[in-house]
Amino acid sequence: MTRSKIIFFFLLVCAACGCKKLDLAPSDRYTDLTFWQVDDNVNNALNNIYSGIFTSNPYFYNEALSDNAYTRLGISAGNVDAISSGSFTVDLNRFSSDWAYYYAGIKSCNLFLANVDKNTTLSAATRNRMKGEARFVRAWHYFNLMKWWGDVPLLTEDITADQAKTEARTPRADVLNFITGELDAAAGVLPTRDQYAAADRGRITKGAALALKARVLLYEGNRMADVVTICEQLMNNQAGSYSLYSSYEDLFKSAAKYNPEVIFDLGYVLNTRMWGDYIDFAPLSLGARSNNLAPTQELVDSYIMTNGKAIHDAASGYDESNPYANRDPRLSATVVYDQFVWKNADGSTQKIYIKPGSSPAGQDQNEYKASGQGTATGYYWRKYWDPISVPTLQFGSDLIIIRYAEVLLMYAEAKNSLGQMTSDVWDKTIRLIRQRAGFTDPDALGFPPAGADLTSIIRNERRSEFAFEGLRVDDIRRWRIAEQVMNGWAHGAKYGDPATDNGYLRVQLRSFDKNKQYLWPVPSSELVKDSHLTQNPNY
Repeated sequence: MTRSKIIFFFLLVCAACGCKKLDLAPSDRYTDLTFWQVDDNVNNALNNIYSGIFTSNPYFYNEALSDNAYTRLGISAGNVDAISSGSFTVDLNRFSSDWAYYYAGIKSCNLFLANVDKNTTLSAATRNRMKGEARFVRAWHYFNLMKWWGDVPLLTEDITADQAKTEARTPRADVLNFITGELDAAAGVLPTRDQYAAADRGRITKGAALALKARVLLYEGNRMADVVTICEQLMNNQAGSYSLYSSYEDLFKSAAKYNPEVIFDLGYVLNTRMWGDYIDFAPLSLGARSNNLAPTQELVDSYIMTNGKAIHDAASGYDESNPYANRDPRLSATVVYDQFVWKNADGSTQKIYIKPGSSPAGQDQNEYKASGQGTATGYYWRKYWDPISVPTLQFGSDLIIIRYAEVLLMYAEAKNSLGQMTSDVWDKTIRLIRQRAGFTDPDALGFPPAGADLTSIIRNERRSEFAFEGLRVDDIRRWRIAEQVMNGWAHGAKYGDPATDNGYLRVQLRSFDKNKQYLWPVPSSELVKDSHLTQNPNY
């Protein structure tokens, strides 16, 4: 008798005997009864959760939602051009795709947390650790939703499609409490970075849970004492040993993977799982196909002089005719400017000519042109360049989400907000960061004199330290300065008409409405599906 006939015969017998329930799982495929009993399936489900944390596209292109960068791309860059120019509608694809992305990640976490304990072969300790990892990721997704939308539906269990049509928005305060509670729970069961075996490097740690909680509370603005407490735990090695990496420039290369500055990152492996965005960031002479994300003049101007003074300070020594001399060393580790000396992977160098008409014969591919494939601002990116790559500029270097330098700067910002910024706090935070960057002038390393605007100094330090790491857009929104820095022209280098903006290129006219744009509109597609959802104000 064939297999199909045996099954058919068995079903007939059950029907004849009045069987009410057939509690047998199919033997030729996984079911809910068997899937979670297989260790590999559990591990793969968790790996899937990791892969859905974030992608390289928003990591980089979100810079153009701030005053750090400009992109001329549309949908392939996440519609940041439309958002930055204020020319979007509630139907913009970015809003619906991000909403769906984060909720898809939350669904994966909810399914995992509801089912992982069906496994009986993995140890309880392993399953608890895995649940801590999933709860961290779920908190990460809700943090992003809360940042962009405020009140959002809070789903702590998997729901059906019909249930999804009846979910209302949960008050932001409740979402915040859920996020911090999840991170507390995760921190309570996750190992420190030092406790993981080498094979588990890159997993979410106790330190990552605490650092993310500190970031969440810092963004609230009214929980600074809590931020100080958490940062002190991390600074005192109570959640693993962290320290600044020796080289700022090398920090972002694949050779620096798993260094003690990294707290939470997106993992990549050369020739296995790579990111390829750099082909649209680098100078064209390096093999880039175009330049689709260009640093702004506003970013370049924010880098201080080596003596610690801003370029607009009359005592800084800044020379507009030689603008890149004696500047913060992080500028040349981050931005490619005219006459930049590029270090190649083989140890050789090449000079990057960007100023129109400045190149020797045959070396003009990097020059600024009003149209074409090159830079739209007169600048290219250097940060995240990795000499270890495939020929098409695809990299296996990890993308860092949270690093120890952020802990130090969160601590400095929180202490300053509480009126507790002292020379001792400065020396434990900004002095260390500037020393690592390459500053040596005592005026740049020492505590600012009385009367200095410490808030502006600390905020600018964040900008210089984390440019091209996706933090600036969140900072200008939480500080409520987006209405200042995202209204008016974004500029490029001084290659334009001297009669217009002193010759600095006008590259995009930005518009930010403070009455609504600090929150994104709830996607209209979601409002149609769920009548219980409401729209954010003024959309």
